[in-house]
Amino acid sequence: MRAIVIHKAKDLRIEDRDERAPGVGEVQIRLATGGVCGSDLHYFNHGGFGTVHLKEPMILGHEVSGIVETLGEGVLGLSPGDLVAISPSRPCGNCAYCGEGLPNHCENMRFYGSAMPFPHIQGAFREVLTVKASQCVPAKGLTAGEAAMAEPLSVTLHATRRAGEMLGKRVLVTGCGPIGTLAILAARSAGATEIVATDISANALAFAQKVGVDRTIDMADAPGDLDPFKAGKGYFDVLYECSGAPQALADGIAAMRPRGVVMQLGLGGDMNVPMMQLTAKELDLRGSFRFHQEFATAVQLMQAGRINVKPLISHTFNLAQAHEAFTMAGDRSQAMKTQIAFV
Repeated sequence: MRAIVIHKAKDLRIEDRDERAPGVGEVQIRLATGGVCGSDLHYFNHGGFGTVHLKEPMILGHEVSGIVETLGEGVLGLSPGDLVAISPSRPCGNCAYCGEGLPNHCENMRFYGSAMPFPHIQGAFREVLTVKASQCVPAKGLTAGEAAMAEPLSVTLHATRRAGEMLGKRVLVTGCGPIGTLAILAARSAGATEIVATDISANALAFAQKVGVDRTIDMADAPGDLDPFKAGKGYFDVLYECSGAPQALADGIAAMRPRGVVMQLGLGGDMNVPMMQLTAKELDLRGSFRFHQEFATAVQLMQAGRINVKPLISHTFNLAQAHEAFTMAGDRSQAMKTQIAFV
């Protein structure tokens, strides 16, 4: 089978890899669609991020859907031909954090396409993937592209759960890449009544408008448009900071009302935090990392028509065009979510 393998920065190759037959409780999947994520782009552009660097070739990818081909012994509830969304989250189930009900913090997590451990955890961008049946969520009624969006949507659903009560809240989203735009959808689905989004890319803000944000502010052309929201003690109840940019965090906190919740999703490295404002306004600063239980919910919300991710799928390439797909995915002036069709 063919797989998309990163060797070092800008050295992306399509290579042959062996298939593995499904064992007990496993399923063999013919991959349908894979979405290029921000972490994939870090490996493609820089060979890693922060202290994480490639030490060996690694198959990329973790936002995937596929068609069930073969069932291993003991698998129930799935049939050959089923379209499934495949969760890349594979906690061990035995460590202290799994025991505490925090599987996203598993000490032995095997998350597809991660160079954090060595040997690296190989990713899901391969034509044939053997997975645990528990990773598969039937996605009947969705397209393969929509099903592959379950993973990034789960990230924002987890953040929304971490933020707490959303009904009737006024929400600010800073950074309108895939996670920011999906945060808009997640917050609206949870009951937010007003959502404002900021970015420095007109293209990103256009996609935010497509998914129903109430107002967009271009911080490159008109940063002063956020100032009215900073008046008095601020305006917003919840901030989804999705850019990882220190200035976006500072501007967002300035627009928060007392006892609001700041959800940090953007991973831009260490950031300066305006602690005086955080303290004086009694704001809650909360991190949000990955997901687990939310994955099935993401699929169900799409199936029910409560969340529509189709407007965010901007480009689709075939497997042979993998390099072009990664290049496009990094172009914020054109792309939102770039996907690769494997079939």
